[in-house]
Amino acid sequence: MELFRVSTNKPFIGPHQKEQLLQGGVEPASAKAAMIMIHGRGANAQSMLPLANEFSNSDAFTLYAPQAAGYTWYPYSFLAPQDQNQPGLNSGLQAVHDAIQQAEKDGFSKAQIFLLGFSQGACLASEYIARHPETYGGLFVLSGGLIGHELRPEWYSGDLAKTPVFIGCSDVDAHIPEQRVHDSARIFEQLNADVTKVIYPGMGHTVNQDEIDQINRIIADRLTSD
Repeated sequence: MELFRVSTNKPFIGPHQKEQLLQGGVEPASAKAAMIMIHGRGANAQSMLPLANEFSNSDAFTLYAPQAAGYTWYPYSFLAPQDQNQPGLNSGLQAVHDAIQQAEKDGFSKAQIFLLGFSQGACLASEYIARHPETYGGLFVLSGGLIGHELRPEWYSGDLAKTPVFIGCSDVDAHIPEQRVHDSARIFEQLNADVTKVIYPGMGHTVNQDEIDQINRIIADRLTSD
């Protein structure tokens, strides 16, 4: 299977391209980095921005939050065949790409751009980065994984150049099978990411304090190294 990759020459036009890209945090001229924050099913872009208040370096970021049409990036489970989740899936990948492009227009390099997603948004962020591997600031996957009925390592190629990837999920999440978390982590390792994976026993479909601490550690390391 050939994976869809976003092209700047022929951008994909789908349902999410009609939605607004929300911006928050500090102005780009005063920021050290950018954060693309991708909401889950049934939520919205505005609901993601307060999570940035949990970052110890929250005053270092310009925030970008794309909005899904109908509050849903794609209609079915992320474990469904990818064709069943079109055109929402490709439109969502384009929305992530558009947010990254806006951050670049505002003066941030990809190495200064972090991506964070929760649930459906975590799946979308994961899939985008795995299909477009470069050196990013970091990827934070909160209760999510790569998308599709099956995952094949040979579908993904490229070099993330030790981009830090944090994946956190419950072992009993009703939406995210634990095995998919492990399989996703292996593919990111194949792509030369610096992967931290934590499985939380008995946790609900939520974000916990240890995940926030893990994110803060990575952010601090990246901002200090820059």
